Amino acid sequence: MFDSIIFDLDGTLWDSTVPICESWNVVLKRHAEIKRPPVTINELGECMGLPMYDIAAKLFPLESKEVQTAIMDELCAYENEYLSEHGARLFDGLENVLSLLSKKYRLFIVSNCQDGYIEAFLKAHRLAKYFEDTECWGRTRTCKGESNKILIKRNNLCNPVYAGDTSGDAESADYAGIPFIYAAYGFGNVSSDKYIAKIDDIKNLPELMEEL
Repeated sequence: MFDSIIFDLDGTLWDSTVPICESWNVVLKRHAEIKRPPVTINELGECMGLPMYDIAAKLFPLESKEVQTAIMDELCAYENEYLSEHGARLFDGLENVLSLLSKKYRLFIVSNCQDGYIEAFLKAHRLAKYFEDTECWGRTRTCKGESNKILIKRNNLCNPVYAGDTSGDAESADYAGIPFIYAAYGFGNVSSDKYIAKIDDIKNLPELMEEL
């Protein structure tokens, strides 16, 4: 039924909350004028899936929009460097899953992240060979649904499916007019009317794709 799979990144392919917290708190130590305690993993988990400047507004509500934007740009730049070097926690069996899927499907990533973040994931874990193309908020500066549409058009995809872990991912798939597979092991909760199937482990995806 499907010829391609578009993946969300955070909560679907990896969990990067620990190294992101580490990198962000390094940057925040440089800014004594920002009056807030270190960012926690719980805080970051609540932000996963949001566009980057929405995260800035959530984490730094007392700061002006200009300050929020500037600090987020600095956080993201350092984060990309940090993740490229240190990587993050891949979900168990991910590379084997990608290897299996890439034999039958074209694979892509669309995320609400900054430019360079997906590349950090691919570089740190040497996974670029499995993905044909990627798109993100940092390049399109628009909603994830529109980013999906841009990638679909650019790659002439006929029957793609989107796999992600949040209601925002489900909405982005609906916006782009494509079906959604819910990665229930990730960060979000998605109502059953929003997806065609769900997986509780990334290792279940190849078998599911055979059934759809």
